[in-house]
Amino acid sequence: MSDNPRVILSAFADEAANHKTAIEQMVALSALGLKYYSPRFIDVKGDGNVKHVVDLNKAEYKQLLKLHDEYGMSVTSIGARVGKIKLVDKDDGSHNVFVPFKKYLKTEVANTINAATTLGTKLIRGFSFYPPKGEDPKPYMNQAVDQIGQIADLCAKKGLIYGLEIEPNLIGETGPLLAELARKVKRANMVTIYDGGNIAAQNKDAMQCLSEFHDMSKSMGWLHIKDYAVDSDLEWTGVVDEERLKNFVPANVGDAGHEFVLRELRTILPKMEKKMKKLGAPGVFLEVEPHLKGGGQFGGFSGPDGIGVAVRALCSVLDYVGIDYDLRTFKDIQILRGF
Repeated sequence: MSDNPRVILSAFADEAANHKTAIEQMVALSALGLKYYSPRFIDVKGDGNVKHVVDLNKAEYKQLLKLHDEYGMSVTSIGARVGKIKLVDKDDGSHNVFVPFKKYLKTEVANTINAATTLGTKLIRGFSFYPPKGEDPKPYMNQAVDQIGQIADLCAKKGLIYGLEIEPNLIGETGPLLAELARKVKRANMVTIYDGGNIAAQNKDAMQCLSEFHDMSKSMGWLHIKDYAVDSDLEWTGVVDEERLKNFVPANVGDAGHEFVLRELRTILPKMEKKMKKLGAPGVFLEVEPHLKGGGQFGGFSGPDGIGVAVRALCSVLDYVGIDYDLRTFKDIQILRGF
């Protein structure tokens, strides 16, 4: 029996599906040996009607749950878009939308919480709101703290964990900013989500990514795994054009330095696992979100071949640094067959 700490592998399944159908998503991830996934965009009926998971109706949720049973899949988190709206109603040249916050709580946030409870997950992935494009996020920090706190409180009422993902252009676009948000929100059920690719995409190297991992480590709940190859010919303007990001790569070849990050993760995993299990999660997830064939503001695509490349790349780094994980075995097949 290994003494290595252990993570749970997962993926954003819509990245694997050419047509976003639920069956494509289940087939691709179960064939890779994964037992968990995060739903985002999905065509449950296979009729070409792709919806975000929080917009499904009762019949579609029921059908999706049947597919989970058939393919032996469980939900890691809701791949929500909560927090990807403007903090203030100001024309800043971006296409980001503003929604009055009370209305937002009753619509998007309520629908996301319903998706989590219906699909049997404790985790919701969210974001930290957009300040006006090109402006310093600091003056908008307190408003973001207040709104994130309200969302976390609604999640807590349902026993859910709210995770803030690091991402360019948001209030929490850097490790220090996201750590500050976590300290100020100060909710036991609110954690942060590290994503090395989202940091490297801001023209940062491996040591900068590792530094921001350290900034987030106390508040961290789980990790998204994607990497980015920095284009040295691109001038950094302080704002990432998310629709033009095409340099995402597997975790064993990019500029985010996953070898260093995961080696550091190994030392804090036991403490992280204890925290997440106390909150009701099954452990610490490493969730592949590779964007190998392109990424954008609300998602990305890798294809069934790309998701396989990304998962195998992550496994190779985990093996190298000494972190254990589970993929499906014959015992899992026997369980599914009722033996």
